[in-house]
Amino acid sequence: MALSFAVLGDSIAYGQGAARADDTVAARLTRRLIEDGHPTDVRVFAVPGARSQDLAAQVQRTVAWKPDLALVVIGANDLTGLVPPQQAAARLGAAVGALRESGAEVVVAPAPDLSVVPWVPVPMRPTVRAASLALQEAQIRAAEAAGAVIAAHALDTSAGFATDVSLFSADRFHPSSAGYARIAEALAPSVRAAAARAAARATGSI
Repeated sequence: MALSFAVLGDSIAYGQGAARADDTVAARLTRRLIEDGHPTDVRVFAVPGARSQDLAAQVQRTVAWKPDLALVVIGANDLTGLVPPQQAAARLGAAVGALRESGAEVVVAPAPDLSVVPWVPVPMRPTVRAASLALQEAQIRAAEAAGAVIAAHALDTSAGFATDVSLFSADRFHPSSAGYARIAEALAPSVRAAAARAAARATGSI
């Protein structure tokens, strides 16, 4: 039986900026899961421009599909929209709770560090970095409390984006195909581990 893999969140989860559909995070992670021996059916419920307040609608559509595994990538638009961290985190926590209640293993990739985005003025970068870290910390607390696993390695990708502009697409905001390769590699350990747990549960071995 195929593993049902849902991807929720914003434009990064959707894959905006990738040159091909095969280059998106969802496609790359699906290939990794198949290589691991998990036949996988992936559906992307993410919507470009989404904020944490939009997760509820995505979750409603997702749980109707009954996923075994869900990846949530959210936060960039909460940052650009100046959404208070605790408010955004609470909405993420509610989304995770609903996904867990539906039976899905859930992996969360917290907000990126937007201070590395090329168009952010240098004098503003410390402020943007501080805001990014504040949201990340709030998201981690809320998501873990609701039963998600945090893709910790995803937090380490910012350094690469800060030094390599080829990881950005032409709009200098969204990742390029190379950028999505870097993000997927960082997410893979957590997603693969969650997929293994979901598969074991489905076969009754845990």
